[in-house]
Amino acid sequence: MAMGRMAAGGPHQRSMNFVGSGKRLLARFGPERATVCGMLLTVLLSVALSVAGPMILGRATDLVFAGVVGRDMPEGVDRERILDRMREEGRDDTAEMLSGADFTPGRGIDFTAVGKMLLLALAVFAVAGLLMAVATRLVNRAVNRTVYRLREDVQAKLSRLPLSYFDRRQRGEVLSRSGNDIDNIGQTLQQTMGQLANSLLTVVGVLAMMFWISPLLALVALVTVPLSFAVAKGVGRRSQPQFVRQWKSTGELNAHIEEMYTGHSLVKVFGRQEESARAFAEHNDALYEASFRAQFAGGIMQPLMFCVSNLNYVLVAVVGGLRVASGTLSIGDVQAFVQYSRQFSMPLSQIASMANLVQSGVASAERVFELLDAEEQEPDPVPGARPQERLGRVVLEKVCFRYSEDRPLIEDLSLTVEPGRTVAVVGPTGAGKTTLVNLLMRFYEVTGGRIVLDGVDVARMSRDDLRSNIGMVLQDAWLFGGTIAENIAYGAHREVTREEIEEAARAAHADRFVRTLPNGYDTVLDDEGSGISAGEKQLVTIARAFLSDPAVLVLDEATSSVDTRTELLVQRAMARLAHGRTSFVIAHRLSTVRDADTILVMEDGSIVEQGRHEELLAAGGAYARLYRAQFARAVAEVD
Repeated sequence: MAMGRMAAGGPHQRSMNFVGSGKRLLARFGPERATVCGMLLTVLLSVALSVAGPMILGRATDLVFAGVVGRDMPEGVDRERILDRMREEGRDDTAEMLSGADFTPGRGIDFTAVGKMLLLALAVFAVAGLLMAVATRLVNRAVNRTVYRLREDVQAKLSRLPLSYFDRRQRGEVLSRSGNDIDNIGQTLQQTMGQLANSLLTVVGVLAMMFWISPLLALVALVTVPLSFAVAKGVGRRSQPQFVRQWKSTGELNAHIEEMYTGHSLVKVFGRQEESARAFAEHNDALYEASFRAQFAGGIMQPLMFCVSNLNYVLVAVVGGLRVASGTLSIGDVQAFVQYSRQFSMPLSQIASMANLVQSGVASAERVFELLDAEEQEPDPVPGARPQERLGRVVLEKVCFRYSEDRPLIEDLSLTVEPGRTVAVVGPTGAGKTTLVNLLMRFYEVTGGRIVLDGVDVARMSRDDLRSNIGMVLQDAWLFGGTIAENIAYGAHREVTREEIEEAARAAHADRFVRTLPNGYDTVLDDEGSGISAGEKQLVTIARAFLSDPAVLVLDEATSSVDTRTELLVQRAMARLAHGRTSFVIAHRLSTVRDADTILVMEDGSIVEQGRHEELLAAGGAYARLYRAQFARAVAEVD
């Protein structure tokens, strides 16, 4: 488990840079420029047709109204004479209202013309809907490709990050950024990108039509726009920090769940179920509180915008009615304008209601960008140097290393290991044994001195070339979901046959237990290696290292999970397979290093003793003290 490993004050706790992260997210659509332009063009045509629809319906309304008015008037009388007669009779208001209607006295409703208008409106709305469906398809294509590339970039970034990055962070937090946050970005873009373009273009188109019909009514409709922006800005400013907290809490909860699931056996063994449950409840409560605040702050936007929209509707209806009464506008124009006012308010409400989604997506985008901006390991030299021969000669020249500037761990360490020799590294916990191997593998870079493999400074080699020469077996056996044969073959840098896999398993003494499994080498394991013991998992990883046929073999407590009998078998196999290879064996159990050509005793990052087993025992120094501490009781029993 990795409890408590993440440093406080991490980058995810910085304030949200909404504008910068939003621009950076949009910039990632650069490769989809053609698709986005096609989407915008399609949306523009769809909006243009949708905006034309109310005007067509307004004309149909005018035809109906003109027919209703004209059918009750005497046929053959001039329209203007009828209006003058109304004024003479004192019906000035009625005359002014009818002056805006294009009626013909004695003629009723022209249903043919009305039908044509309605069919035209139906066709316009149908084509607009079809174009919007095409635009949605283009949006999905652009978003999915962009998120696909974002996932690729995150995966590539994870492979370039140094080991120190993962040491300082919980795995669940990193997984949340590369999983949940990217999913949230994709969902946000899917739900808002096309709708946002449609809403903005609709606002522009509708506003143009409103000014064309009646500049006065258009200005009345615009009165509520500043209020809408004030509401959106105020709510957005308060809700954005809540979305940042929501996704931060999501990462912390995922990290806790991942830790507890990985170490569930230890949690039960030490009776920490209640403590784990309390910690989960705290993280869950924090996520609930942050999510509730974020969703409430974002959700209140739409009701407020709906109130503003209704205010706009009332103002337009009142002023429009007065304009109809004065004969300045026709009823059809006012009807179209009322529809436009709704079309004008609806996009504003939609934009406001999308604010919570956009803020949530940008909050996730910043977390992903923080991962992408993390400091990478030093790039490989191009071209990388390669040893002329794979001998396995390792030289450490005054190597220095420290995890932090004020705490040196290894100082001026020099060592020469000839090809084919077995070097054991022993010492108390924290002496720097595993760090030495990490430096050899370039998981960490030396802060002073250099490491030379077969005459080439490892810093001048590409990491792939360096690590292809080194086989490594760690104390913690790692298996992936797949068959045992696939897990063993994972160590090879080429295609291998089943015979080669089985030969490696026999060399590691894994063949015996594998054949006792129901499906032998085709037995499927999950990523936890369920179904086989810890020692058997270790044998599989040792077989994997043998199959890689490295020049240098590193065993970091590789036999710690193997029983005593199997440990002896593995040691014999190692002695046989180590011929021609340089071997580094890191061990706490000194029984595993008696036959090493050289034993290095480390304390506080320095080599305090080196020699063979018998020589070091006779010297009576640090190695002898370690040996007596482990075997004094056993020797007494044998005597």
